[in-house]
Amino acid sequence: MIEEIKQDFPGEYKNINEATKASGFTMASDVLTGSLLQTLAASKPAGKFLELGTGTGLSTAWILQGMDKDATLISIDNEPKFLEIARQYLGADKRVNLVLTDGGEWVEQNKQEKFDYIFADTWHGKYLLLDEVLSMLNKGGFYIIDDMLPQPNWPDGHQEKAINLVNYLETRSDLFLTKQVWSTGIIICVKK
Repeated sequence: MIEEIKQDFPGEYKNINEATKASGFTMASDVLTGSLLQTLAASKPAGKFLELGTGTGLSTAWILQGMDKDATLISIDNEPKFLEIARQYLGADKRVNLVLTDGGEWVEQNKQEKFDYIFADTWHGKYLLLDEVLSMLNKGGFYIIDDMLPQPNWPDGHQEKAINLVNYLETRSDLFLTKQVWSTGIIICVKK
């Protein structure tokens, strides 16, 4: 087995990727992560999905490709320049709501919402407001994070934050947790 993607990439992936490179955005999830996001999304028919950190929409495209026609996705980002790329290529999909807002404010205002799948790819829901976001998971729901292995763009001191996050997640008795030393370092949790 080798690490390569042989399945079809999302229809707009190439265009989004080109626009991402032109925009200077350097925090996009890699294709291995995208493939996993798609596969996990397919396990939640008519699911309610949340993505914290749309970026330019590369991972969003993978999630949408795995979702069925009755599923819905709310994807949040606070950077208009990058979110506009996602809107340009994915905004016509009626299953997705691309929201320009601060992640922390959104979480605080929507704590009562429940989701079957949460991909936390930004500070809020990963390093900030983690307990609040985990409480938004339905039983059997996925909580997915990536970039847990050291990354070249991490600022000083970030590795300690990542280690502390992993240690905290491992103490939670309400989650099944799998750590994958693969791709950029992925953790998948399922709510008990």
